[in-house]
Amino acid sequence: MSLRQIIQERREPLLHVAIDRTPESPAGSHQVPTVVMLHGIASSAVTFVHVVPLVEATHRVVALDLLGFGESPRPDDAEYTLDEHVGAIGRTLRSMGITRFTLVGHSLGCLISARYAATHRKAVERLVLVSPPVYLPPDNIGDPRVRARVSGYLAAYRFLRENKEFTIANAAWVSRLLPIKNVMEITEENWTPFVKSLQHCIETQTIISDLATVEAPIELVYGVLDQFLVPEAVGIIARMKGVTAHPVRASDHVLRKSMARVVAASIDATAPPSTAPAR
Repeated sequence: MSLRQIIQERREPLLHVAIDRTPESPAGSHQVPTVVMLHGIASSAVTFVHVVPLVEATHRVVALDLLGFGESPRPDDAEYTLDEHVGAIGRTLRSMGITRFTLVGHSLGCLISARYAATHRKAVERLVLVSPPVYLPPDNIGDPRVRARVSGYLAAYRFLRENKEFTIANAAWVSRLLPIKNVMEITEENWTPFVKSLQHCIETQTIISDLATVEAPIELVYGVLDQFLVPEAVGIIARMKGVTAHPVRASDHVLRKSMARVVAASIDATAPPSTAPAR
């Protein structure tokens, strides 16, 4: 970490620790490996409801509410950039005495986790990316079909953040249909964190360049039916050095039970080898 990063982290607020469970062990909690989980945009630690029971017997499990979401603070001056999210996570983990861990990110949490692993190389032992929303700048995409698909996603995101009433109303309707209660919440309270995280982290992202500098092993888990996935972009990550890809058939963006089992295995690097193409 640079001096600038250390100073920035000290300025960031402490996040809400939604889950902190350590298995009972006569050897003491310091002997138990730690896994830290970061949820996606407009969500909270409830994202990992199906993963936690699968790993809590062997790991200290920590799940944080990201800056602006769940029960975490929403500072008036926050811009919700990747660096602000990373700074708040770093300060929170230091306050808990957590120095080495496996880092798991879902959706937006992937983008934040990649930056964290790139800037805190000694801290992250293993990086698990679940359903990463990878969107390259359209001008950098040669294939016209892929360029049109990415441009369509980015246009949709701009529409969502520019039409508040429509977005909040439709998010409430979609949320009732999802299999995990309260896994997506866009409200008046978190509207600003939603808009700024969407604009500053998802629409303008650095996951490819961040992952290129990560030294820890990387596990990539995604649903083949993920409605937010651009297969060609995810394929770039799947082919990167140190990455093991685990496509999950008949799964979408939500971390359902079938995908949770793959994520849990990936935390221990025991997931079965992938045989499906990463596209």
